[in-house]
Amino acid sequence: MNPYHVFKFVPLSVLQMLARFVAWVIVKIPSLSIMRTIHINMALITDKLSEPQKRALTKDIIYHQCLSSIESIKSWAMPPEWSIAQIRDVHNKDILLEGLANPNGMLAIVPHLGTWEMMNAWLNQFGSPTIMYKPVDGRFANEFILQGRARLNATLVPTDGSGVKAVFKTLKQGGFSIVLPDHVPDPSGGVVVPFFGIKTLTSTLASKLASKTKCALVGLSCIRRNDGRGFDIYCYKLDDPALYDRNTEVATHALNQAMEHMIKDNYSHYMWGYRRFKRIPNLGNPYRKDKATLAAFIRSHHANASRSGNDVSGSLLMTLTSIIASNNCTIVY
Repeated sequence: MNPYHVFKFVPLSVLQMLARFVAWVIVKIPSLSIMRTIHINMALITDKLSEPQKRALTKDIIYHQCLSSIESIKSWAMPPEWSIAQIRDVHNKDILLEGLANPNGMLAIVPHLGTWEMMNAWLNQFGSPTIMYKPVDGRFANEFILQGRARLNATLVPTDGSGVKAVFKTLKQGGFSIVLPDHVPDPSGGVVVPFFGIKTLTSTLASKLASKTKCALVGLSCIRRNDGRGFDIYCYKLDDPALYDRNTEVATHALNQAMEHMIKDNYSHYMWGYRRFKRIPNLGNPYRKDKATLAAFIRSHHANASRSGNDVSGSLLMTLTSIIASNNCTIVY
C-alpha cells in the first residue's frame, strides 16, 4: 500500500493544524533553505521593506505555503467530489465560461498561487483538458499523484515535444488545457524577460500556443478563504493583444505582467519558496551566490531600475504594506 494513502483518513482540519506547526518550526530556523530562498526573492523584487516588515511577510508566506502543500496532498488522496465540495465561491465565473466557449479553445493560466491542485477537480467538470505532467521524484510520491489525477477527466501528456503537440491539437479542436507558466524552463524553452522587475529566464510555451491558436487565455487561482471555510476561485480575463504577439519576448513579458497582477491580489499565497529567479543574466543563480556578490547585484539592480523609471518596488511596496497590515499577517507563531 502506498504510504501516502494515509492522508485519505486524516481530516483536513488536522492536516492544516499540522501544517501550521510545521510553519512555526520553519520560521524559527532562519538557516533553512526555504527561508533563505524567500529572503532572496523579497530582496530582489523590492528594497523598500523594513526588517520587521520582511519578517512579518516571510511568516505569512511560509504559513500559506505549508497549508497549500498539505491541502494539495489531501486533494490527491480524495475523490474529485471532495475537492469540488471545498470550493465555496467562484469570482467572475462568466470569464471562464466565455473562454471555454471560444472556438479556438482555452488555455488556463495557473501560476503557483494558492492551492491550485484543489481547483483541478472543479475545473475538470467543464470538459476533458489535456495537461502536461512531469514525473516527480520518488516512486511512491509519483504513483500517488498520478492516481489522484487519474480520477479526473484530464488526459496527461509528457512535458516534451509530443506533449506540446497534444496540447496544440486540443486547442485547435476547441478544447482546453492548463499551464503553469511560471516554472523555470530549460534555456531552449525560454526567453529572458522581467518578472517583478527582475530579468529572468521565462517559459515561452503558453505564449507560443496563444500566438499560434488564438485561444482564449483565462487566469485562474484558488485561494484559501480568510474564515478558513474552504476556497474561492478567481477568474481573470487575459485579453491584452500583446499576449498574442508573434514576438515571443513581447508576448512572454505581457504574460508575466498578467501573472504579476494575479499574484498581487493574493501576494502571500504565491509560492515564494520556489527558486523562480535562478537564471538571471550577468548573475546566474542568486541562490548559490555569496552574500557580497548578491548584495552588490541587488543594489545595482534597484539603483538602475530607479534611474530608468522601471522600478516596480514602489507600487509593490504599497501592496505588501497593506498585506502586512491586514489580518492575514496577524498570525500567532
